[in-house]
Amino acid sequence: MKKLLIAAAYLALLVSRASLAESDDASSPLRRVSVNGTTIAYVDEGRGTPVVFVHGAFSDHRVWESQRRAVASGYRFISLDQRYFGVAAWPDDGSKFSQATHVADLAAFIQQLNIAPAFVVGRSYGAGVGLALSVRHPELVRGLFLNEPPVPSIVSDPADQQIVNTERKTIAPIREAASAGNVSEAVKLFFDWVNAPGDFDALSPTVRAIYLDNARTVPLTLNAPPPAPFTCEQEGQIKVPVVITMGELTRPYFRVLAQAAHRCIQGSRLIVIPGVRHGAPTQNPAAFNEALPTLLSAN
Repeated sequence: MKKLLIAAAYLALLVSRASLAESDDASSPLRRVSVNGTTIAYVDEGRGTPVVFVHGAFSDHRVWESQRRAVASGYRFISLDQRYFGVAAWPDDGSKFSQATHVADLAAFIQQLNIAPAFVVGRSYGAGVGLALSVRHPELVRGLFLNEPPVPSIVSDPADQQIVNTERKTIAPIREAASAGNVSEAVKLFFDWVNAPGDFDALSPTVRAIYLDNARTVPLTLNAPPPAPFTCEQEGQIKVPVVITMGELTRPYFRVLAQAAHRCIQGSRLIVIPGVRHGAPTQNPAAFNEALPTLLSAN
């Protein structure tokens, strides 16, 4: 136990020193692996226990750059581009875009790399994919670190359901921009919706380019079939360690969903990241990275 505490403290020190909003080191070269009829590009750096990072909507593996050096210093850091994301050509017309596809791809990816069970870290849409993976393929997951997982089906409190339903209606301008073919504007509106007006324009050109590169996925995301609904009872069957993070200033929609997931998963830990909204891993990487050892030293 003493060695475990020392290791956790050492990792916390490393991630605190390495948590820059944008790394000044060049990222590791992309590797590629074939799974389920597509090619997955990914970064693989460091040695030891594997930690797989799953990005959210309209982004790719690059959004985890603030975590790469921190985690790779003590673990095997792996971040992937989910199917249709990133800058590579699509394997088809995008008709297979769904959470079910991404969960199946992630399962095959972990199996292909022979890294099961792995820690899975996800943000937003990627957190939902990681959560679904743990329910459907528990043998592949060692632990979950989820930033505001969006799973509305587990919300049971009537007041919370009202918040979720009301908030959903406010994304109408995003759909209108996408329907008009202005996917770049839709990405900007979405980013400002999940964070705050003006936040997209305030991004550095490097980070803004990540989202614009993935603007082509907007129609796929908006027209994708809804995820298979999970119940609170199903999430309660998750036996691995689970940490859920939530931004201190996040909008009510994500606050309700994060708190619901925490209540449903027995033994989970909810950590509030100070001073941020939905994008905690990049908006306050120091605090987000310092929370990671809470999971990585759990077993």
